Parts: sequence; structure tokens; C-alpha cells
Amino acid sequence: MKLSIIILNYNVEHFLELCLKSVVRATSTIESQIIVVDNASNDGSCAMVKSKFPKVKLIENEDNFGFSKGNNIGVASAKGEFLCILNPDTVVAEDTFIKLIEFYNQRAKTGIVGCQLIDGTGCFLPESKRNIPTPFVSIRKMIGMDKSYYANHIDKDGVGKADVYVGAFMFLKSKIYNEVGGFDEDYFMYGEDIDLSYRIKKSGYTNYYFGKTSIIHFKGESTMKNSVYAERFFNAMQIFYKKHFKSNPLFNTIVWFGIKALKITSRSKQSKAPMIKSTYIFAENLNSGVSNKLVKPIEPIQDLGIELQPDSMLVYDCDYTEFKTIINDMKQKSKQVNCVYRFLLKSSNFILGSDSSVSRGVVVKF
Repeated sequence: MKLSIIILNYNVEHFLELCLKSVVRATSTIESQIIVVDNASNDGSCAMVKSKFPKVKLIENEDNFGFSKGNNIGVASAKGEFLCILNPDTVVAEDTFIKLIEFYNQRAKTGIVGCQLIDGTGCFLPESKRNIPTPFVSIRKMIGMDKSYYANHIDKDGVGKADVYVGAFMFLKSKIYNEVGGFDEDYFMYGEDIDLSYRIKKSGYTNYYFGKTSIIHFKGESTMKNSVYAERFFNAMQIFYKKHFKSNPLFNTIVWFGIKALKITSRSKQSKAPMIKSTYIFAENLNSGVSNKLVKPIEPIQDLGIELQPDSMLVYDCDYTEFKTIINDMKQKSKQVNCVYRFLLKSSNFILGSDSSVSRGVVVKF
């Protein structure tokens, strides 16, 4: 088998459904398996997978084991030459895996390959490519000097060597994952992706950023940026530094202040809901159940090349067009002011999207 996709889910049923829809399309010509590991969700996620995606291997954990252990459980059942660790709040393009397999096979001693991530508004996410967060780099990041934290030497649409990739999307060979022992289960959530990236690099492999394919990471849906996030993130970073760097009392003190500061600033980062005044819909047809939930006036469009009016929403019918087309359109329109996007699956009774990378996604049922 060529590819195994591991999706760790926790209470994001509707985003998981959209993710699986995109993954099924992206693997239609690849010998592959899709494995969903559910960390004891109580929102109907497992029932949805069984009903709508019967070919997906579903592993139902009896407890929330966290990110590292949950993914390791999934990888233990993987049979593919390649692995993709994938968040449930993502959408992949139809050719994402094809491009990455081709790129991977062209280079020797390749470790992790990451791709371009955009948020639910089409904006590039800088964590798509990062440098090793040494204590010095992390201190600079905490005080707002993040130039050395992200791998800015590579253009967002480019290709190059970068050391660290986000756990929302990591593409690598199964044998490398197993060779280094997979995710370190000392991390419950956060930091484990940095740790895995660093261990693979130290094992003699080269990690690459491949910006020629893009995926959506709605972000903020499966993880809220709040005080709990702040504490977990910085505690994870302390595990990382104790493991890979010498203990530094001064750094530990700065980390403590960093946690306190992020707890305060995270409260002010929650974005306000946009004031939508009109709706565009790119669809073959629109049923009354959907239209009743949309802000009027509603304008059907046949050409994605049009410029949207400010304070508007664009609804994409995912059964009418390719995910790749949607992703590219969002990137093009991300420069427009106050526009938001929603995804419609004709076989389901909801539309969803995310209007910020720091707040919870939006699901509207009809």
C-alpha cells in the first residue's frame, strides 16, 4: 500500500466530514487507507464516520489520550509506505498527495515534507514552515520578534529546507516515523510536532517545505487559543527544552512570564463575528433549506473570478467544484476586505467555515 492518512478527531464532527470528503477525493487514484482515531468524542463523530464513510478504518478510544498517543495508535494500524498526519479541521486538494509523493521520491534522505497552509479566510499561515525554536529564538518570539521563529527564507509558494512542521499536516515515510519512535507521549497536546521534526532532523534526514500545494487548516476549531492553550503550550515547550537543551533557570523564568502574558493577550484576540450584508453562492442549484439560513440578498454566481462586495459571504458547493479550485480562489480573494467563506456538502444538512485563525469555526445547520 502506498499511503496511510491518520486523522485524530475530538468533537469536530462536521469539520471531520468535510475533511474526509476531501481526502477521499485526493486518494481516488492512490492505493491508500484512511484511519480515523477518535479520542472519546461525544458529538456523533463516530456514528457519522460509520454511516457516511464505511470504508474508513475507525478506532474508537475509550478516553481522550491526547495528540501524541492518539496518533501513535493510528500509525500502529497503518500499512502504507507513506504517512500523512492530518488534522480533522483541514481540507486537502485533489492533487496534494500525488504531488507530495512525487516530490518525496525525487530526494534522498527526506524526512518530513510540509505544505502551504491557509486559514479559513484564505490567508497564509506562517507556521507552515518554522525553524528549530531554540531558547533564544523562543524568547524573541515571546516578545514579538518572530522573524527567526518562522522559516522566512522560503517564499510561501516556494520549495526549500525548513526544520519544523505543524502537526496539522505532516507527510513522511512510515519507516522514518517508526524509526524515531513516533510522537513522544510525554506531550499531551502541543510541542509534539516540534519534537518529532527535531528528532527526525537529528537522525540525519532533511525536512522540506513544499509550497506548490495548499490545504486549508481552519485552525482554532479543534484548539481554542485561551488560557488553557497558553499553559499547555508553554508546559510542552519546557518538556522540549529539558529534553533537547540544557536547563536554564533564566529561560524558565521567562517562560513563566510568557504564560501569564499569553493568558492576558489571548482574551483580547477573540475576533468579532463579521457583519455580513449579502451572500454569493457558487453552486449548481440552491435548495430552500440552505437559502433560508443565508443573509439576503443572495446572488448565484457562475464565475469565481468576480470581485466580491465588502462584508459579504461566499458559499462554495463542494459537490459542484474541486477543492483545489476552492482553495486557490480563497487565496486569491484573501486580499479583499471583510469577506468570509462557507462550505456546503449537498449530502449534509450544514454549511461551515471559519472567519479567523484564533476563534472557533462556524457551523450552521439547516
